[in-house]
Amino acid sequence: MKKQRYKWIRRAALTGALTLPVVTAGCGWFSPSESKDIDPPQGVTGSVLPGTDAAISASSDGAATVADQTAASGLTVYLKDKNDYLAPVTIQAKLDSKLTPEAQALELLVSGGPYAKLLPEGFTGVLPQGTEIRNVQIDKKTGLASVDFSKQFYDYNEQEERSIVEAVTWTLTGMEGVSGVSLWEEGEKLQEMPVGAFPLDRPLTRAVGINLEAQDGVDYSLSTPVTLYFSGITDQDAQYYVPVTRLVPRTSNKLASAMKQLAAGPLDGSSLTPVWVPDVSVKTLEQSKGTVTVDLSDAQYKKGEAAPSEMLQAVVLSLTENSGAGKVQIKLNGQSDFKDSRNVSYTEPVSRPEHLNAFKS
Repeated sequence: MKKQRYKWIRRAALTGALTLPVVTAGCGWFSPSESKDIDPPQGVTGSVLPGTDAAISASSDGAATVADQTAASGLTVYLKDKNDYLAPVTIQAKLDSKLTPEAQALELLVSGGPYAKLLPEGFTGVLPQGTEIRNVQIDKKTGLASVDFSKQFYDYNEQEERSIVEAVTWTLTGMEGVSGVSLWEEGEKLQEMPVGAFPLDRPLTRAVGINLEAQDGVDYSLSTPVTLYFSGITDQDAQYYVPVTRLVPRTSNKLASAMKQLAAGPLDGSSLTPVWVPDVSVKTLEQSKGTVTVDLSDAQYKKGEAAPSEMLQAVVLSLTENSGAGKVQIKLNGQSDFKDSRNVSYTEPVSRPEHLNAFKS
């Protein structure tokens, strides 16, 4: 029975543990990957961007949702989970209104920091304990965020360095108006990370990747990075999405490669859970005028059944991340008049969700 075939990718979730609405209008929460190579472009620094206030309201399932993505509450930050993967987590609690959203987001990344108690169980910040966010400046024209840390920023082990770079970069570039990041310490611009010498001579963008991995046998110098979304499971049995940047053989068709890798699932030895339903294949895939259209083929699907939400939302996340498109039109056996298991309609193109993994505080 179809319901049983889809059941394998689902997990019992705590009420309100995950808020992943897919809407049909508006721009996405995240910026797309900006390059086929894991190498950021040039940029400059600039002025302070003031923060704004926002209201929190209850959604239809009782979970809190945030009205303004640049607000002092409802911030999405990248935290380390129990398996050492960085994952986006939306913190719904009201934070310090005296700080800009960017500064507040970085405060949430400080291990054992003032907001550590707001983090969901099983997730931790990656910035060294005691690190202070001295200043965050945003150049409104270039979208470059300049972050000045205190000297405690140097107090970490070399194996933690990439996670720190990725968490800071993906947290800030997920905020409106930020496309790149430069790092400073006590007023001095850093040209490299202080412990492992990760290069910082150019602004950091999402092109650095996240949770980087490579397919077996791939030559790094002849590879293309694709970012995929799989599932993680908390100790409380709540499902959440985890992005993984996978290096694959160089290709000019990044979207097709991303769908192929999403269907292939996590690499051997990974603690992540697949999101792709067996026997589903990609029939057609094309991008036009800011919308990616994908037609999924499933011989076992019967009209009127609910399609698996985890898979479809992972498709939307992966396609928007790799294409820069604002919306995705999903068809199932050539038709778009269907809903998923969370009652989301796919009749019209859907945009990237504004907030990911919104656990109750």
